[in-house]
Amino acid sequence: MTKQDTNGIQAGQHTDAGLKSCNEDACRIEIPEEPLLGSKGLCLVIADGVSRSEAGQDASEACVNGFISDYYSTPDSWTVKTSAQKVLGSLNSWLYSQGKRSYGSAGAMLTTLSALIIKSGTAYLFHVGDTRIYRLRDGDLESLTEDHSTWGAGEKTYLGRAMGADAHVDIDFRSLPVEAGDVYMLTTDGVHEFISNIELRNCLRDNASNPEQAARILVKMALKAGSKDNVTCQVIRIDHLPKQDEASFLLQLSGLPFPPFLDVGMTIDGYLITRELHASNRTQVYVAQDTDTGKRVIIKTPSINFEDDPAYIDQFLHEEWVGKRIDNPHVLKIYESNRRRRFLYYVTEYIEGDTLEVWIKDNPRPSYIAVRDIAEQIASGLRSFHRLEMVHRDLKPANIVFDGNGRVVIIDFGSTKIAGVDESDVPFERNPMLGTMNYAAPEFFEGYTGSNRSDIYALGVICYEILTGHLPYGGPLSLNKLKRVRYTPIKHYNQEVPIWVDAAIQKSVALDPAKRYERLSEFIHDLGSANSEFMQKQHTPLLESNPLAVWKSISAGLFILNLVLAYLLIK
Repeated sequence: MTKQDTNGIQAGQHTDAGLKSCNEDACRIEIPEEPLLGSKGLCLVIADGVSRSEAGQDASEACVNGFISDYYSTPDSWTVKTSAQKVLGSLNSWLYSQGKRSYGSAGAMLTTLSALIIKSGTAYLFHVGDTRIYRLRDGDLESLTEDHSTWGAGEKTYLGRAMGADAHVDIDFRSLPVEAGDVYMLTTDGVHEFISNIELRNCLRDNASNPEQAARILVKMALKAGSKDNVTCQVIRIDHLPKQDEASFLLQLSGLPFPPFLDVGMTIDGYLITRELHASNRTQVYVAQDTDTGKRVIIKTPSINFEDDPAYIDQFLHEEWVGKRIDNPHVLKIYESNRRRRFLYYVTEYIEGDTLEVWIKDNPRPSYIAVRDIAEQIASGLRSFHRLEMVHRDLKPANIVFDGNGRVVIIDFGSTKIAGVDESDVPFERNPMLGTMNYAAPEFFEGYTGSNRSDIYALGVICYEILTGHLPYGGPLSLNKLKRVRYTPIKHYNQEVPIWVDAAIQKSVALDPAKRYERLSEFIHDLGSANSEFMQKQHTPLLESNPLAVWKSISAGLFILNLVLAYLLIK
């Protein structure tokens, strides 16, 4: 059966048991509807159950159906690579353990597998075993995968890698740009071992307009050529890539009109505005009361100045999108509303308390234990972003508040980088530099979009500022300053902070991301206990730990020596 998509994609597949009594091959094509097609892409999967295993057919079917089902259930914030690799890792573990449990031996459920996912303008390939993925472009056929097979006695080949063979499996991965006119083909070895590359190419070229027909013809050709194995083939043709112009994208984003300016006493969709909390040229924030429940909430509205700016609307909607996917006590809750919305805005929990920015001014000499507690709560909130492959990118004291019980909450995430969303094409340039200068990681100034280590940098700067009232490099960074700035040890401002706390913060704000902590948990651990590696810094030569003091001392010594020499000469 040929599957046709309105975005200019046609796909078809065919499988046959051949001379065997059962078909241990499995295949499936999934072209979902929007919005899943945009967020996850379309998927072709083919698997060949290993005949020498006891349950090759069960293994191939479980892999194909399990991959499709689980891949489309992964968070839409994850990249294709992360989603697919996590699913394949889980499937492999299940096959391995199920084989031992049900059949009494490891390797009882073995299968090869190749998967092709096409999202926006990129093809993502995942491969284990000797199934293959081909691409026909401009009349040339190319195999995009390499067989995991080895030669044995009698010039026979043996499978060197398969799903379910071990507790861990290495998955080949690559990503390639897709072009209009591309034809992709997935085959089991029962097909490609009996048909030459020239015959494969010619068949695809002659039948590219009908993918299912091409798949059926290739299966018949393999059987006619003497294939004694199961035979399976999938073919997909990309007529044109789904692209949106700015006007259509803007129409999709702004399905709701911008709300008018709201004043105290006005009601919007059942929310009574009680006071304006904040206003800028980009957003307005109001305290409101739910007229049904009496509950206080916050309403955030976009600025009418940007109603024809798709990049702005995209960013505004992303903040709501992010908030609805995170459930953490240290991240502001964004509420789902069961009411029909007439305007573009979103509703959040109301938190009554000061920002961390105000707290720093009111507490100029906090203990490092208090700082560690604040850092732990912020890190807890950040981890909920990182688990979903999101990077906050604008962590700063003004975006962190205390509630009445001492709970620390991250309240703003409009600059969040969403890995899975960034894979999708948009008809405008997303700005990678969205943070605040004092807390922005150095890599942002070099054009990079940031990673979890960028958030660790910002948290380190915040910890430094709480303890000293200053910034670790003396002020905001810029591209021109990166090669000249030096970290100022905390003891220059606060002698009460242990050296190992200073060392942990210094590592968190390293200019080179590779030299920072890899995980938030490592940073928080070192803030709370003395790292033996850092304790050695107590014996660091003065020239390394405080070069300014050394050179001042040398200069003073030389000055005194010159005075003595001058005195002797005069005398």
